[in-house]
Amino acid sequence: MKVEGFIASLRNAETIGELFKILDEKGPLVELDGQRFLIVVEGDFEGRPFWTEINGEKANQALGDAMLNSSSFPFKCKRPYTGGNVIFVNFDDIEVERFLVAYRDPDYGVFYLVENGEAKEITKKEYEDLKAEMSEFKIKSMSEEQMEVMGAFFG
Repeated sequence: MKVEGFIASLRNAETIGELFKILDEKGPLVELDGQRFLIVVEGDFEGRPFWTEINGEKANQALGDAMLNSSSFPFKCKRPYTGGNVIFVNFDDIEVERFLVAYRDPDYGVFYLVENGEAKEITKKEYEDLKAEMSEFKIKSMSEEQMEVMGAFFG
């Protein structure tokens, strides 16, 4: 599958339930253009926020500076006032073998345990129970040299 095809599939969602169904069908690990990615989404569906959690923490906080190394694409769904960003985190940059991923909104969630490169759907209770066992989520971020170049660029 290509990145554009994945984003197009998200655009087809007419309800937040359909958006979660699409994410559930794809899973949190997707191969696009021959490369594996962790899929992170965040946004708003007709006033109802949705987000991704990693080990119980909102993904943008769990990823930190590594978000700068990831590709982000905005998307809009078929309904007015809906859309967000999908962030493709290169799976090779993830430095832990085991972590949790959840796609959430205030009332609903789809939960996964990722172990040894494979994602398995789990229940909300399993997710809540496993959060305490997870080690810190680590991902390669920019090197010191890359940060200096960015600093010089944004100076």
